[in-house]
Amino acid sequence: MVTRMTSCTMKNNNTLLDIPQNTYGEPPFDRIELKDYKPALIRAIELAKKQIDAITSSLEPPGFTNTVEALERTGQEVTWVSTIFFNLNEAHTSDDMQQLAQELSPLLTEYALYVSLNNKLFQRIKEVYRQKDSLVLTREQARLLEETYKDFVRGGANLSPEEKETYSRIQEQLSLSSLQFSTNVLAATHAYALHIIKEENLDGLPPYMAEMGKEAAAARNLDGWIFTLDYPSYGGFIKFSSRRALREEMWKAYNSRCLDQNSNRELICRIASLRLESAHILGYEKYSDYALETRMAKDAQTVNLFLQDLLDRTLPYARQEVAEIEQYARSKGFKEQLMPWDFSYWAEKFREEKYDLSEELLKPYFSLDKVEQAVFSLAGKLYGLSFSPIPEVSVYHPDVKVFRVNDENGRFMALLYVDYYPRRSKRSGAWMTAYRQQYIRDGQEYRPLISLVTNFTKPTATTPSLLTFNEVTTLLHEFGHCLHGILAEGTYGSLTGTNVVRDFVELPSQILENWAYEPEFLQSFALHYRSGEPIPLQMIEKIVASRNFLAGYGQVRQLHFGMLDMAWHDVSRVPDMDIVLYEESVLGSSSVLPLIPGTAFSPAFSHIFAGGYSAGYYSYKWAEVLEADAYDLFREKSIFDRQVAGSFREHILSRGNSEDPDVLYRRFRGRDPRPDALMRKLFPGR
Repeated sequence: MVTRMTSCTMKNNNTLLDIPQNTYGEPPFDRIELKDYKPALIRAIELAKKQIDAITSSLEPPGFTNTVEALERTGQEVTWVSTIFFNLNEAHTSDDMQQLAQELSPLLTEYALYVSLNNKLFQRIKEVYRQKDSLVLTREQARLLEETYKDFVRGGANLSPEEKETYSRIQEQLSLSSLQFSTNVLAATHAYALHIIKEENLDGLPPYMAEMGKEAAAARNLDGWIFTLDYPSYGGFIKFSSRRALREEMWKAYNSRCLDQNSNRELICRIASLRLESAHILGYEKYSDYALETRMAKDAQTVNLFLQDLLDRTLPYARQEVAEIEQYARSKGFKEQLMPWDFSYWAEKFREEKYDLSEELLKPYFSLDKVEQAVFSLAGKLYGLSFSPIPEVSVYHPDVKVFRVNDENGRFMALLYVDYYPRRSKRSGAWMTAYRQQYIRDGQEYRPLISLVTNFTKPTATTPSLLTFNEVTTLLHEFGHCLHGILAEGTYGSLTGTNVVRDFVELPSQILENWAYEPEFLQSFALHYRSGEPIPLQMIEKIVASRNFLAGYGQVRQLHFGMLDMAWHDVSRVPDMDIVLYEESVLGSSSVLPLIPGTAFSPAFSHIFAGGYSAGYYSYKWAEVLEADAYDLFREKSIFDRQVAGSFREHILSRGNSEDPDVLYRRFRGRDPRPDALMRKLFPGR
């Protein structure tokens, strides 16, 4: 049965001032105007503060229902307005929207601090927490009480009035600085374009890349071909172009974003310093001590040892792989030093020759519509889900499609928005987000509104959207996050779906990537977009055989990102060294390719400076250990085994943050994860 949203009490001509009562309770994108956001948010905050004040002024003794649960239900309208705005600011922004974001962020920060630093509210929560052992609570209620109390303490509730004032100032500055960082990265990404006039400079590029470049130029009313730093364009050019000088130009442009123009140099130090200052006020020596306290890893020592152990075990493989690529390039007449802008080019040539498998050969079998159908079908086989397009639901851009998700009993589970193609109004990368989490209120369930956003190659006049194999795994990855949201079951939205600790949240996404290498799955959908012929079995065997090609190099690269993150956040004092030199000091001894002066990754490292992965990027590898161990169980039974999938759904996907992730994982696996699973997966037989 489809639930209806209850209307809030904020009546006004502003579309955003009423949470919709339409069938799914979805955002009315077709009626929202930019001018609606600020007055709607101001009014929503006013209402939310009144709700908070009603809790703190209550004459009833503090209890779970009138304090903790009441707090969980406050600010629904604030969440509604801000979620829509900031999701669109990532997926379909404009200069005016980015400017408005600078105005709305302080309002939200002030409201968040009004709640987290509210002494009257905290005293009531503290009193309920003091009674926790004598209260009769469900497991979920006990978890909400524990998490609420912990969030208040970690949010500064125990600070003195003077310290609270300082903490508030820090949080406001952090919010604006992180937003500016993200804005700068988007601007820098779009500031560069490689304009090719001479056709010979397309040498090496497959036809789909040339066609994509031609259409990009036409969109700008230019002759020739345009290649940008959006990843489908940049990644393909670096991998295929035989024009070394042009590869170098693009590589340097990509890896120097925000170093000078749209600079994030000062913002990096500012953000790291503000985080450190906030940690000091809360009683922690380092920001990493604060950030990791609630995660599976628990502390920085565990993270650093985890990263270093994997690095020590992986570096020999990575160095051997780079030497092999360099030797191959030499055999083909390459006489220069192998540089970062050479590596992908020669690695792709070597891969094509070693496995007789090229990206150009594979792409025709991976048309986006077929991959999408296959991913949906996989969710059907594992979890009994079905996906039906519903074009009548309004969207924020013509490229966006919406699907109604049902389970095998016809129960409505979620709306799924998919937004696949790059545009200037969208940031790069791929991500999952939600416009509404699943929750239950007053006996009525509200199912989630989930969004999947990518930057895949757009169809051209003659060719459908064709994915690289890496993009196939990307779609599976993000869809894994979507399943975590779609299959959520719980009472409290703050505990459902992907609202889990960072080093656990990647488990559902990364485990789904494994199916991309399963012949039975690939054969179910990989058809040539022109002939309709199925992908040859020999080609699937080559995909499987090449799965761990450059596994060492790839793992070292990911470990470097984690090390760089910790280098900024596991410090008692923010380094005042030049950013380029600082990165060299952190990564130099374990780099497998030359470090290039004038380039650095940190100024565009949005995950840690504008996202939620500060002192948390290690979590990708941490979760990869979990997924390698978890997928072993599917391998032992069957990759489509409904019993194993049902257990994964029951203990992982549906449970959100209802219990500690260690407990949830043990319930699924019957034991703790075995760390060697990842090394066995990446380097089998070695």
